[in-house]
Amino acid sequence: MSDISDLERRITSALDRATKALEQLSVASEESGPDLSAELEAERVANRQLEERVRAIKEKQENTVTALEREVADLKDALATRDADVQQMRAVNASLRETNTALRDANAKGLPEPKLIDQSMSSELESLRAARAAQQAEIEEILATLEPVLKEA
Repeated sequence: MSDISDLERRITSALDRATKALEQLSVASEESGPDLSAELEAERVANRQLEERVRAIKEKQENTVTALEREVADLKDALATRDADVQQMRAVNASLRETNTALRDANAKGLPEPKLIDQSMSSELESLRAARAAQQAEIEEILATLEPVLKEA
């Protein structure tokens, strides 16, 4: 980005010098006649070329900034999804630990509790689903990262 800014500054400076030269040539052409007209036209052509280069650099810089902003937004979305998956896994794992503790306590007392076994199985199933969702999100993130690379290849 600083290279683009540096180039833009240099080109702007060159344009300023060209404008001053044109003004001087204009005054001199009135005094010296048609022989300076060719030089004046050459300076005008150079000035137009420099202006086009500045315009191209600005456009490239704007496109780069837009692409970077889009990438940042995508990364924020991916991070939010990943965070939600992690929070869900934490909650499910906490529930699973509580159910397993209650099941162990009931088993130690010799009291088979079908309700606790069902809760334990349900919590374990939910934990597996949350883990699978997290893995799926990770796979989608990897595919989204690889897609532009594969398109370029």
